[in-house]
Amino acid sequence: QVQLVESGGRLVQAGGSLRLSCAASGGTFSNLRMGWFRQAPGKEREFVTAISRRGGTTYYADSVKGRFTISRDQAKNTVYLQMNSLKPEATAVYYCAATFSLGDGTYSVASGAYAYDYWGQGTQVTVSS
Repeated sequence: QVQLVESGGRLVQAGGSLRLSCAASGGTFSNLRMGWFRQAPGKEREFVTAISRRGGTTYYADSVKGRFTISRDQAKNTVYLQMNSLKPEATAVYYCAATFSLGDGTYSVASGAYAYDYWGQGTQVTVSS
């Protein structure tokens, strides 16, 4: 059973930066496709970004493209989300997700919450204006 533990969420001012981490255990990390989702109060969970098993392919929601970067460290079994130029609308609980499924390489599959089998408990990010 894969376990995911997020960390790094905190209160930050608009325009600031933050790096979230997600440590995975219980499975071969390099076989996991990883993703980040977020859920703001009163809103549906939404896709933020994802990265392929070897890290060669990344996917981003339009709302974060150019400001957020996903990366993974295979040696540390950890995926990161670097968030720059943060806006108040980024305030949400951020969830790490994982799946052993290869997917089909499309954004549609990579961005679908249904495509992920394992989820962390989330870390709160609050961006003040």
